[in-house]
Amino acid sequence: MFDAVLIANRGEIAVRVITTLRRLGIRSVAVHTPADAHARHVLEADTATAVPGYLDIEAIVEAALRCRAQAIHPGYGFLAENAAFARRCAEAGVVFIGPPPEAIEAMGDKIRAKATVAAAGVPVVPGGAEPGDDLVAVAGRIGFPVLVKPSAGGGGKGMAVVRSAEELPAALESARRTAQAAFGDGTLLVERFVPDPRHIEIQVLADAHGNVIHLGERECSLQRRHQKIVEEAPSPLLDAATRERMGAAAVEAARSVGYTGAGTVEFIVHGGTREHHFMEMNTRLQVEHPVTEMVTGLDLVELQLRIAAGEPLPLSQDDVRLTGHAVEARVYAEDPARGFLPTGGRVLLLREPSAPVRVDSGLVAGETVGSDYDPMLSKIIAWAPDRAGALRALDRALGETWTLGVTTNVPFLRALLAHPAVAAGDLDTGLVERHLAELVPATHVPDDVLAAAALACHHALTPARPGPWDVADGWRPGMPAAWTRWRLESRGEVHEVLVRGLPATGAEVVVRDAEPITARLSVHGDDLAVTSEGRTRRYVWARDGDTVWIGRDGAAWALTRRPLGDPGARPGGALAGDGVVRSPMPGTVLAVKVAVGERVAEGQPLVVVEAMKMEHTVTAPVLGVVAELPARAGQRVEMDAVLAVVRPGGDGPRDGEGGETGEEGA
Repeated sequence: MFDAVLIANRGEIAVRVITTLRRLGIRSVAVHTPADAHARHVLEADTATAVPGYLDIEAIVEAALRCRAQAIHPGYGFLAENAAFARRCAEAGVVFIGPPPEAIEAMGDKIRAKATVAAAGVPVVPGGAEPGDDLVAVAGRIGFPVLVKPSAGGGGKGMAVVRSAEELPAALESARRTAQAAFGDGTLLVERFVPDPRHIEIQVLADAHGNVIHLGERECSLQRRHQKIVEEAPSPLLDAATRERMGAAAVEAARSVGYTGAGTVEFIVHGGTREHHFMEMNTRLQVEHPVTEMVTGLDLVELQLRIAAGEPLPLSQDDVRLTGHAVEARVYAEDPARGFLPTGGRVLLLREPSAPVRVDSGLVAGETVGSDYDPMLSKIIAWAPDRAGALRALDRALGETWTLGVTTNVPFLRALLAHPAVAAGDLDTGLVERHLAELVPATHVPDDVLAAAALACHHALTPARPGPWDVADGWRPGMPAAWTRWRLESRGEVHEVLVRGLPATGAEVVVRDAEPITARLSVHGDDLAVTSEGRTRRYVWARDGDTVWIGRDGAAWALTRRPLGDPGARPGGALAGDGVVRSPMPGTVLAVKVAVGERVAEGQPLVVVEAMKMEHTVTAPVLGVVAELPARAGQRVEMDAVLAVVRPGGDGPRDGEGGETGEEGA
């Protein structure tokens, strides 16, 4: 076994690998960019060293040699499926903990992979591929609808369902353009579209001694835009006979390319007939590997290490047992109410559930979640003897998960788990998109959250031993106590809450002009409890300047105190119709499309912002004139940063009649 292993990755997967290395007594070496110098994976590793970037092959190999690491674990993403990286490791005498580069290349090309596994007897979806096939003719032969896919890359980029011959030429052109831009390869394939498809994958393990086994399946059908959200093991669809057939097919697929290490063979499965076809193979550890670990009791990272060190597999196919059920949810820094745009910010308060659930996380309180990397923050995994119990345990755990300071998708995940089709196991890859409107949480701030926020703000401004002159807007001789008016903004809407009295002993509260209620606030560090009308509600909270974050049941609301004067003057939030245009996500300004003084129409593009390889065009909220333009091409901006101000109406200078000129960027 190795003495030291370098992890060529960051975030939760780096922490996950470090956990196994520590248990085995192997020294862990973390790499990090300057921005990640204080990240959790750096703090938990035995040794850490800086690199210019996580894709810098030479710097990472040099770091392994410098730190005397005999092997490199690539995690997933970044360099995990990079054959050139695997070859460079071998040249440097460092073990790449993954398959041979030839296997990576064979399975990295979808066209070549399908041909290879088909020759080994693995069922594949009928279709055709370039350059040998005329895709228009292939589509006509197999019948519509068809699925157009790039040969290179993954993640759903360039993939499209085409339902008629008339749509096909434009779809091919669009897919080719996307594939060329994303992967540098515009080669395409066309496959028969499987109705009501389920995405089910088989975990395989292969050693260098000819042994190949599978560890059962994972159901990954709950997806949005071809990105997995919730995964589980085993699948609620498969029976024992289908599992055995799919497992055998996955083993043959791995054998066909001389595979070694841990890998995943992905199948598209007909929800009615259970007919399965090979889709692709991921030649690395998968994000969702913990659900397999939970039902098998095996540590896949340990097995990767042992295989890479030359050991034979310590178990045979007959030794594999699936016990109980496990479900995993991915927690993302994204805002479902804003079209799932990436979010970010400083983690003011971090609460993650404890045992019996498992949490794979790369977060620490106080760190800043930026826009340079994938928005996944953590994974919550629950196990129970049966599926219903695992779903309940996961929902409870998500209700105890807060990352105050960063908006996450936790309320969306809870809504998805509660959906009747999910509870029944009636899944397919289109379920989330069909029911998206009912799954995205409302942006409305509940009355009890507004009351809790106002009471917390009031409490923070009240001395520990107040006198009659110390209470904000308090009583004066001969007069009853006055009301304190709190104006709290959330998502462009300002809410007014009136508070009178001392929250610690009982204060009157009026929310949205309703009847006053008497509420008592109890504060214990980051925990709040509000008792009113015989009922106590519990919250977590954190403050960031004028903004107070309130969390309840896994959801969180950011409420910003506004002065009683101009409601639109304070940066960080905007009232609807005030003409202030703010960044919908933290990122980098790619382009500025207008200039100060320019007349713009409602909906006209103003600024393009990029985050995590996602571009978003910010448009004019009203008809008017660009009065201010703080945004500059290349500038990094935080979420809700002011990009432009459009003065409503038709008056003002015309194009070129004065004012500062905006910058154009690309």
